[in-house]
Amino acid sequence: MFHDDALRTPMIMTAALATPPATAAAPDDRRPRKASREARRVQLVEATIEVLARQGYARTTLTEVARVAGLSHGLVNFHFATKERLLAETLAYLAEEYRANWTRALGAAGGRPAERLDALLRADFEPAICTPARLAAWCSFWGEAQSRPMYQATCGAKDDAYNAVLEAICAGLVAEGGYGGDPVIVARVLRVTIEGVWLDMMTMAAPYGRDEALRTVHACAAAFFPRHFDQKGLIAP
Repeated sequence: MFHDDALRTPMIMTAALATPPATAAAPDDRRPRKASREARRVQLVEATIEVLARQGYARTTLTEVARVAGLSHGLVNFHFATKERLLAETLAYLAEEYRANWTRALGAAGGRPAERLDALLRADFEPAICTPARLAAWCSFWGEAQSRPMYQATCGAKDDAYNAVLEAICAGLVAEGGYGGDPVIVARVLRVTIEGVWLDMMTMAAPYGRDEALRTVHACAAAFFPRHFDQKGLIAP
């Protein structure tokens, strides 16, 4: 759907000069060590998400990202060199975060198709994933023509994997419940409903919250699988 690896080599820490015992600082007064390279990169990516949410793809600049992160422009250049590289890594970060979230939700779900579908639907409205800034950042990547090749290169395979899982779950539910409908089409309608609800939450003057968003998606699932779902969620067997 809408989430390679950051550099993971820690920054070499500068050793503190030894001080005589009489003047040594207490442990809680010592200056903190510099953040690792990975931590700085994550800090800058998170700042980029915030800037994308406020200003959009085209108006995002390294200068504004540095300001939001509370870091120097030179440090942004050191880690990413160009706006394009920073945006590409931000998209990869979001894509991997999204993939890890839904795969973790499936791993914790039961084995029945309905339980797996419920877990997949709920995963998209987890508080860590479904935030105004993240929804707006995703929309920035979807909406700009210049970002589409980068989106396809970064997210295409992950989207395919998600869609295949969703289609397989829907096929299992169709078979188990004796429902009609093409599982591929059913899965597509569910996915489009989720994405539409995300857009609602980002664009409406008075957006509804995550709970109502999830009820909306569950109502869509209930239209296809009425013996397994209602708008409150999974119906107990």
